[in-house]
Amino acid sequence: MGGRSRGYEAERELVRKLWRRGFAVVRGPASGAKVRKAVYPDVVAIKNGRVLVFEVKKRSRLESIYLDKEQVAKLREFARRAGGDAFIAIKISGMPWRFVSVERLVDTGGSYKVSHEEIEKGLSFNDLMALVETTIPLTEFANKNRGRDEASTRA
Repeated sequence: MGGRSRGYEAERELVRKLWRRGFAVVRGPASGAKVRKAVYPDVVAIKNGRVLVFEVKKRSRLESIYLDKEQVAKLREFARRAGGDAFIAIKISGMPWRFVSVERLVDTGGSYKVSHEEIEKGLSFNDLMALVETTIPLTEFANKNRGRDEASTRA
C-alpha cells in the first residue's frame, strides 16, 4: 500500500472511530488534493456543539512530522470559521492515535514541526473524548439559564 493510500485509510479509520463515539463526522471532499482556493481539513467532527477539525498524518515509526505552512494556515482558518479546534491527528503504526493541537506546532521558518516528544505527549483518543464530552450542549445551557431567569423574576 502506498503512502497516499495509507493516509486515506488512516482518515477513514479516524472517521469510523469518531462516528462510533457519537460524532457527526465527515472526511473532507478534497482531502489530500492540491486545492488552492478552498480550505478543507481532512476530517471534521461535531459533538455536543463542539467542532473539531483534523489534519491526519500516518507514519510507520515515531519521528518528527513536518507540515506545510499553507496547509496549517488553511486548517486554522477552517477551525476559526467553524468556531472549533484544530488538531493534527497522528497514527503511528503499532501505537494508539495521538492528537496535537495546532497551537503546539513549532514554526521552523519554512514549515511547522510536530516533534516526536510532542507526539508522545499528545492527547490520547480518550483524552480527546473527555474534552468534548465535558462540553455542555447549547440547548442544555439555554435550559439552565431559562430556569435561572424564571426563578429570578419570581423573587
